[in-house]
Amino acid sequence: MSAVKKIAVLTSGGDSQGMNAAVRAVVRSALFRGLEVYGVQRGYQGLLNRDLRQMDLRSVGDIIQRGGTILQTARCKDFMTSEGQQRGADILRELGIDGLVVIGGDGSYQGANKLSKLGIKTMGLPGTIDNDIPFTDFTIGFDTAVSIVVDAINKLRDTMTSHERSSVVEVMGRHCGDIALYAGLASGAEAILVPEVPFDVKEISLRMKENFQKGKRHGIVVVAEGAGGGEDVSRQITEYSGIEPRVTVLGHIQRGGAPTHNDRILASRLGDYAVKRLIEGDSGKAIGIVNGEFVATDIDKVVNTKKQFNLEMYELALRLSQ
Repeated sequence: MSAVKKIAVLTSGGDSQGMNAAVRAVVRSALFRGLEVYGVQRGYQGLLNRDLRQMDLRSVGDIIQRGGTILQTARCKDFMTSEGQQRGADILRELGIDGLVVIGGDGSYQGANKLSKLGIKTMGLPGTIDNDIPFTDFTIGFDTAVSIVVDAINKLRDTMTSHERSSVVEVMGRHCGDIALYAGLASGAEAILVPEVPFDVKEISLRMKENFQKGKRHGIVVVAEGAGGGEDVSRQITEYSGIEPRVTVLGHIQRGGAPTHNDRILASRLGDYAVKRLIEGDSGKAIGIVNGEFVATDIDKVVNTKKQFNLEMYELALRLSQ
């Protein structure tokens, strides 16, 4: 019989499509196993404000297809302090909560790691569109974000071709270029600029000019925000080639909308597995899927490891963009 009787779940940091599916999985998996479940409103800020509510089956009905998070999310400066972290741990103990599932990105994992070191049983689920969490092939929301970008590029290609113009598409990814890489490869972009790989805008510009001279009717350059602003890249392309690309900054539209079936399934599997590991007595783990198999990695290791960029896929994109 498990010592865990009562758990809580929260979403923190930037929202991502599939967070609701993850919350649903945690709640229903816990209820199926006879646990009490509480939802923490507005992340760690809600924890410090004691803003928790008991969840039942109906609490998570009709949410698997919805973007955003029904628990809402917020940044919390107080929780970045040791005093705030200790207060959060004390509140959970006072409420008799035996375990906490945190759904979010790197900052959320940092908080979960601190709580774990203060004796709170924690599990982290990778909820971020950036796909920048190591020890999991994909994060919850990444597949949907890439699909949104690809759809936008498809639409831009239609109008760019009609006018024989080029387009620079700026996507999210301050430190991780995965959205740009996957979306650029899937949409046949002429160039993909990411923060992990050095690039030469002059070389890209001259190649675009040559392609237009050979009869190409459009050009698409995908830029991760961490690799430089779209406006700056467009200005350089104009300077080097005379081509004047139109700039589209997709922004927070990449975080919205219904999650794809891949994100719903990933979130459901990870949420259920996190509850299972809590019941088994585990703590301080980040749950992921690698090559189709569950992995549970020490959160302390996850937050101190940088995810490796897929250079092989980047080189494939280079070969196919010629």
